[in-house]
Amino acid sequence: MGRRDEVECWLTDMDGVLVHENHALPGAAELLQQWRDTGTPFLVLTNNSIFTARDLSARLRASGLEVPEESIWTSALATADFLKQQQPGGTAFVIGEAGILTALHEAGFIMTESDPDFVVVGETRNYSFDAITKAIRFIGKGSRFIVTNPDATGPSADGPLPATGAIAAMITKATGREPYVVGKPNPMMFRSALNKIGAHSENTAMIGDRMDTDIVAGIEAGLHTILVMTGISDQSEIDKFPFRPSEVIEGVHELVASGPIETEL
Repeated sequence: MGRRDEVECWLTDMDGVLVHENHALPGAAELLQQWRDTGTPFLVLTNNSIFTARDLSARLRASGLEVPEESIWTSALATADFLKQQQPGGTAFVIGEAGILTALHEAGFIMTESDPDFVVVGETRNYSFDAITKAIRFIGKGSRFIVTNPDATGPSADGPLPATGAIAAMITKATGREPYVVGKPNPMMFRSALNKIGAHSENTAMIGDRMDTDIVAGIEAGLHTILVMTGISDQSEIDKFPFRPSEVIEGVHELVASGPIETEL
């Protein structure tokens, strides 16, 4: 990928890049406005599969950020998109909440507990031992095992919570079967995002705050990668990895054009 001035389309992570604990980060509102004003194609990406794009749009609006639902791409939407390509009109047994259930319904899937084609595990705050048991039995009988995202833990006000990856590990331990994981760091999520906005990897950038998901997936998808330091990464974190982002910046405020925007494009 070439220089930043060759970028025509943008993908950006949400948490740690645009927002932190429901507060907009400096420059986030201005950058989104700049993209809208210039008609720049963009998508806000998140591995969270609990919420629908409409829910997330409303949550972002409460944080002071205007992002229409059609500009949000979740691991749930990417999973539904992938499964629709694999088996149109298929059946699924789902562990998850509105985000993944709505996405699969809209992709034409039927939810069933009778020999499902797929067992799909997404993020939820209410994992049920009964549902996990059913998932293990379906996979044992041949249902294909799909996971929306690999994150082992998620944040909460009281500390980390077990997340999709942790539940998937329990199912893998019980079945001996590894899932296919759609969300970051699988570049599949970025490819489906590029398809959604008609973008090409050669002229698209990815902004992220995590080396192990956003940046590695961006590199593997052939994108210009920009690491922001507003999330969890610091220089020692960067140095741990054998790959490097195209750029490292303090935060998205550094991407906001100063002066007439036309001169920046």
